[in-house]
Amino acid sequence: MRRYETIYIIRPGANEDDITAIIERTNGVIEKFGGKIDLLDRWGIKKLAYAITKETQGYYVFTEYAGAPEAVSEIERLFRIDDKVLKYLTVKTQDVYGPKAEKVVKVIDPEAASSDDDNED
Repeated sequence: MRRYETIYIIRPGANEDDITAIIERTNGVIEKFGGKIDLLDRWGIKKLAYAITKETQGYYVFTEYAGAPEAVSEIERLFRIDDKVLKYLTVKTQDVYGPKAEKVVKVIDPEAASSDDDNED
């Protein structure tokens, strides 16, 4: 599985039931393809940088999840069909789902380094 982040903007005129239905449908697609939702953040209504289909505001939803590429294709297909979704963007953040790799730090013992220098003389 891969890790993804998807942000989508819903028309501000959509009622709470429509917004909830879109979010539940999106989450259902992720889970249907064996994915796992890590974060779902409703940002609410925000001003758009530019008008999209004559709308100057939109309801933002951010989702971070692990899933199959097929889930992303299906989610984006549903967004294209739904007139209530103004814009969407999906970004792949990690190829393999799992704990993030820790950085390896090499520790040098100062005493060992100085004793090696003494032996070279």
